[in-house]
This record gives sequence, structure tokens and C-alpha cells, in this order.
Amino acid sequence: MASSTAQIHTFLDTTASFRSKPNRPNLSSSKAFFFGQTLRGTASFPRLRTAGKVRSIKVVNEKIVGIDLGTTNSAVAAMEGDKPTIVTNAEEEERVVVLVIGGGGREHALCYALQRSSSVDAIFCAPGNAGISNSGSATCISDLDIFDSSAVISFCCKWGVGLVVVGPEAPLISGLANDLSKAGIPTFGPSAEAAALEGSKNFMKILCDKYGIPTAKYKTFTDPSAAKQYIQEQGSPIVIKADGLASGKGVIVATTLEEAYDAVDSMLVKGVFGSAGCRVIVEEYLEGEEVSFFALVDGENAIALESAQDHKRVGDGDTGPNTGGMGAYSPAPMLTRELQSLVMESIILPTVKGMAAEGCKFVGVLYAGLMIEKKSGLPKLIEYNVRFGDPECQVLMVRLESDLAQVLLAACRGELSGVSLNWSPGFAMVVVMASKGYPGVYEKGTVIRNLEEAEHVSSCVKIFHAGTSQDSMGNFIAVGGRVLGVTAKGRDLEEARDRAYQAVDEINWSGGFCRRDIGWRALPRKQFATKG
Repeated sequence: MASSTAQIHTFLDTTASFRSKPNRPNLSSSKAFFFGQTLRGTASFPRLRTAGKVRSIKVVNEKIVGIDLGTTNSAVAAMEGDKPTIVTNAEEEERVVVLVIGGGGREHALCYALQRSSSVDAIFCAPGNAGISNSGSATCISDLDIFDSSAVISFCCKWGVGLVVVGPEAPLISGLANDLSKAGIPTFGPSAEAAALEGSKNFMKILCDKYGIPTAKYKTFTDPSAAKQYIQEQGSPIVIKADGLASGKGVIVATTLEEAYDAVDSMLVKGVFGSAGCRVIVEEYLEGEEVSFFALVDGENAIALESAQDHKRVGDGDTGPNTGGMGAYSPAPMLTRELQSLVMESIILPTVKGMAAEGCKFVGVLYAGLMIEKKSGLPKLIEYNVRFGDPECQVLMVRLESDLAQVLLAACRGELSGVSLNWSPGFAMVVVMASKGYPGVYEKGTVIRNLEEAEHVSSCVKIFHAGTSQDSMGNFIAVGGRVLGVTAKGRDLEEARDRAYQAVDEINWSGGFCRRDIGWRALPRKQFATKG
């Protein structure tokens, strides 16, 4: 084995000064990690005398990213004593430092799952949020500009990041994955070209037409008069969609012609969604049940994740305007194994092959919004997202038992063929708590209390933070529309639901609200609480 000389200038006790340093990873107390020290020269490694024996030193890109001292009380006293062993990637189970991009509930859930991955040494999250930082799931880097590729690349090189997981769609569409991949940094998320599956609904529809992927009948318009003429010919109900990204609010299900005309005017005339609404898709209304289907893709191969069902409308009984999602559960009982196979064969795999044929291989997670048509019982594609859904990600991540980091690395390397995933039995449910007024204008800065008590309702409860910060007194405050994802597991859907709402009811937040009927399609109506 080739030897190297390390210049190690700072040694920190794992249980005291190391943890108190800003911007340091949260690590288990059984290891001391010294990040960013550059290896110099090729002479023998310096001898280190410790309170416990040095077991191994991990080196990535000529930087020390980990020293395992094998004891909770170890502190390096001097550079003398037993010679440690340098461990290379080829000689040990592959371990990785991960950077998660984003700062919502989805990213909190991803950090939570990565924290349970045995192959992960440390997790950063940029920008993260108060809940992620407070829970110890990751070290939040609030000042890293995730739209500045050079800054992200520099951070990754400095800290020996071996996997970047991009949560939200906007950095993907802006080309972050392109730049990271060019820099040789494994990145889970599609290129800007492939991210057009979500960035442009018209692009997705054209792909569906070309490769025979079942979807709703549609036409695309930039002229409001032409759009209204088509709407009049088709009748209502009918669906109006902004072509680009509109934060989950660019879809209007119009029950009357007047509502449809107003939707067209709001997008094409008033420009309420800016450039995202300068082109609209007018689509047939499909009657049936919506489900979410997720698949990990490595460019050529795809493997299905567990199913989930979202609740888009803001009000009970699926009433009111669309939102980013007010709750979800997994698995979705109506998406049978037979239907899942049909979705893979008729929708997911043709999409993967079609994207490759178009010269923009897709690497990342394909999130298919599906409608199981009432009249045929068959799935049709409503929309694609190119990242994990929020809040579906929360219920998937609490159920995932496989090493998430290794699975995502396999996708980055084109090695998903033969990979299988392990899931916990039973069900999971997430209830989203949002600021009053959402998805319209809402107040910011309202105080949220009793979160710790809510999580202690059951060991199966986990609260993921989306739009939270902390005030000068250390209180959690709401700073977003969707603020918390109260998540619970259970042996069946009823138990998961009961635990989730029990935790919700423990939370003291006068400025928040939630739907009281998450799971209503899969559970008898009598089981739902009336507390508001």
C-alpha cells in the first residue's frame, strides 16, 4: 500500500470541542473526524498517540475525511505512538460524505434516511432549515448558494463530498447536475435537458405522443382566444395547466367554462405565473383516483419505489384549490402489484428509453402523477416531476430500510440493474400542517410549540420540518406555507393515521391548520376526527 504523510494541525475531542465547532457534521460519539486536512508528501505516516488506538483513517481526494479512534473518549495528544492504518476505498466498505440540496420537508426526510445509512460518514444540507439542524439529521449550510454551481463544487471538493442529492426541481432545471457531473462529483438528479420532463409540460406531452405513453388528450396554446375556443368545443370540466414551474399552483381544474376562461386569462393575459404561464396546456378532465408512482432511474434501468397517495386539494373531501400537497400515505392500496407492473411497462420504461433516444438520459427519480381512470381502471400519466414528491418522500423515507446512499450511488453509476429495495411492513402517513391562508396569502412568524411532546406520542412518529425557523428565544416559528409534515408508521393505515393525528393534536400552533381526512379514500368515513 502506498503511504502518505499527513499534516494534522487540530485534534478535537469527539464529545466536546468537535461538536461545538460551527459547520461541522453531526457524528456518532464513537468516532472522531478531522475534515479537510491535505495530505502532503509520500513519506511514512506520522505516529499519533491517543487515549485509544487509531483504527483507521479515511482519505478522499487527498484529504483526510475521517479518523476512527475507536472510543468515545479519544483525543489525540501528540504526533507520536502507534502508527495508524490508512484505509483506501478498495479495502473497506465504501463510505461517503453526502450533500443534500434543498431546505424543505422532502430534504429533511432524505437527510433522516441518509443518517440511517451505514455507509454514510457525514451529511450536509444546503440551505437546510431549523428543524433539520435541530434534529441532528445533517449539518445545515445556510449560506451556500445552491444556484451557484462553482460555489457548490468548491464546497464539495473542500469537504470530500462523494454524493450530491438534489431535492428541489429548480436547481436541476438550472443545470446544477450538469455542472457537478462535469466536475466528477456523483450527483443524483437529472441534467437540465432531462429535467424538462417537469420544467415543461408541453415537452412531456410531446414525449408521450412520440413514444406511445398513455396520457390525457390535450392541446397547447399561447393565444388566449384560441385556447378559449378549444375549451368551448370540449366543454367542462376541463384542466388548464401552466407549461412551466409554478410551485405546485399552476394547475386549475375548472368545473365551469367561466372558470376555465378565467384560468386562461390569469396565465396568458395577466401573467400571474410569469414566464411559466406564457404557454398553457388545455387537457381533458380524467375521472378516477390520483396516485403517485416513483422510480429510481440510472439512464437505462429503472426500479420502482413503494407506492404513495397524495392529497392535493387544501380542504377536506378534496375541496378547494390545489396545493403542493396536504398529506400522503404509503403504500396506496389501490395501486396493486399488477397495476404497478403495468405502470412500469407502459409509462416508466418507455419514458426512460424515450429520453435516452432523445439524447438526454435521465438519472434520478421519476415521480409520475397518475390517474387510475374510473371508466377503464387503467393508469394514465398526468404529469412528471423529476425529484422526490413532497410530502410523499416523507412516508417513503420512514419506510425505507435499504442503505439509501448506496442505492443512489448505484443510480449515478448506471448500476441499478439487479438492485432491490427493502421496506418496512405496514403503512406510513404524513399530515401536513400549513400556515392559515395557504395556498393564498399567509402570516409568517407565528410560534409553534410542543413539537417535542408531539414526537413522543409514539416511537413511530417523526416530524419533518419544511417552513420553519427559530426566533431569538429559540422558539420554532413558521416562515412558509407548508410548515410541518407530521409522519407516523403503523401496522395498518388506521393505526398510522391515528398516531399521526394524535401527534398533530399535541402541537400548539394557533397560526396553523391541517386537513383532518388524510387517507379518506382508503379508510371508512366514520374513522375521521372532527377536531379542527
